[in-house]
Amino acid sequence: MKLTKIKYAELSSKQKEVFNFQKVASALADYGFNCIKLADDWQGADFLAYHKDGEQTLKVQLKARVTIDRKYLGKDLYMTFPHKGVWYLIHHDELVRIAGETTSWLRSASWKEHGGYSSAGPSQEMLEGLSAFALGIAERG
Repeated sequence: MKLTKIKYAELSSKQKEVFNFQKVASALADYGFNCIKLADDWQGADFLAYHKDGEQTLKVQLKARVTIDRKYLGKDLYMTFPHKGVWYLIHHDELVRIAGETTSWLRSASWKEHGGYSSAGPSQEMLEGLSAFALGIAERG
């Protein structure tokens, strides 16, 4: 059997979501987490990550880019997203705090009027604030 690497850009949006789930689940395995993909958003989560110690279970929302949304505030939800080859995992409310300190996102019309903001290109200052939440490499085909 000959295996051929896929091209991420050629995947459908659903295929990209599955691909990204597999990548971040692999990164989280290095930290002792087992991930279970949910069929539908349960309490805002795309998947659950439970730790081998049996004491931690994270509700995780998977995004293709850094995203904040008012609907996730106060829900004890973690956000995970790749940026330039690195996966990040951060509590949503902490991400909002960092966004408020390092960007103008919370003053934007998108946040004020629609309750959300996302970016494929976060500022260097924001990335510095996110550095403690980096998981590892996000290889794409």
